[in-house]
Amino acid sequence: MKTIEIRGSFRKELGKKDSRQIRKDGNVPCVIYDKEKNLHFYAHENSFLKLVYTHEAHLVKLLIDDQVINAVLHDMQFHPVTDKIIHADFMKIFDNKPVVIDVPVTVTGESAGVKAGGKLIVKRRHLKVRGLAEHLPEDLVVDVTELKIHHSIKVGDLAYDKIELLDPKSTTVVSVATSRVALKTEEEEAAEAAAAAAGAEGAQAPAEGAAEGKEKEKDKEKK
Repeated sequence: MKTIEIRGSFRKELGKKDSRQIRKDGNVPCVIYDKEKNLHFYAHENSFLKLVYTHEAHLVKLLIDDQVINAVLHDMQFHPVTDKIIHADFMKIFDNKPVVIDVPVTVTGESAGVKAGGKLIVKRRHLKVRGLAEHLPEDLVVDVTELKIHHSIKVGDLAYDKIELLDPKSTTVVSVATSRVALKTEEEEAAEAAAAAAGAEGAQAPAEGAAEGKEKEKDKEKK
């Protein structure tokens, strides 16, 4: 698995006031979870672009002041309005301790079902795996060559060397549906969206009518 380097500095002070100043300066407050103690640092927001805005999974080499710490991204928080990164959590990696991380799924092969006129549907783009850092793959290859119409590949059908898949075995990763079924699903989604929009408009109309009624009542009282 590829490794991304992120340079940062340890925080001298903690608290909301210090965090606000860090963000104001274009940096992101971060924490590294360690079995001995948690380490707090900050790094420039641009350092996270290749880590966050990508389909790929990465290990992270944190270069903080004079220390080098190997880690994986555990969680990230975004501002609800601007969508800017406001906090990042990392888990320290140990050579003898398994790591849990989401790994992207790569579909390979031309499905027998697709050749017969079906449509390939990828339902899971990432799967959660556990393994030592040195054994983590860049992606999970799923061969769909033998996959027929109305058939699917589930997590329980997959196995990879030296890593464990953590998603439920019954979880569908990829399937092949008839073109008619796939089209019907898309039409149903469009119909549901239209119905939801119509419902919102219908709810707004009575509210507006009630408001107009109240205004008329007030006008009558004034007269």
